[in-house]
Amino acid sequence: MLSLIYSCGLRRSELLNLKPADIDSKRGIILIRQGKGKKDRIVPLSTKILEMLRNYYSTFKPTTWLFEGQIAGANYSEKSLQSILKQALQKAGISKPATLHWLRHSYATHLLESGTDLRYIQELLGHNSSKTTEIYTHVSTKSLQQIKSPFDDL
Repeated sequence: MLSLIYSCGLRRSELLNLKPADIDSKRGIILIRQGKGKKDRIVPLSTKILEMLRNYYSTFKPTTWLFEGQIAGANYSEKSLQSILKQALQKAGISKPATLHWLRHSYATHLLESGTDLRYIQELLGHNSSKTTEIYTHVSTKSLQQIKSPFDDL
């Protein structure tokens, strides 16, 4: 679940509201229905995540929700998802406080650092305004170090 949030830049509610039919493995996309602002959007699905989802699906065979809760017909709870993050942080030996939203922020930052145009990132995140996207994509030292001075071309 955490990998899916990071690999697709999902919001917590978007992950929890996914249905098996929202995964289009042939086209390699996920349809996010009624995300923030009641907008639908499509995000690419990494081949690694697709393989993980196939394994998950064959093991758990979800019907209504991709991630089903303990009660029949109910989706996985936000509290349980937060608990998964807490356990993952402990297992990794990370003591700094972290949130699920940081995975989405990291997705946007890593796309920007790898050269993805800000307008595409805006679309992938489902933002109306590029100003909102810019909040997620702080300038990193790595990016600054890759900038070549125009003086070097003189």
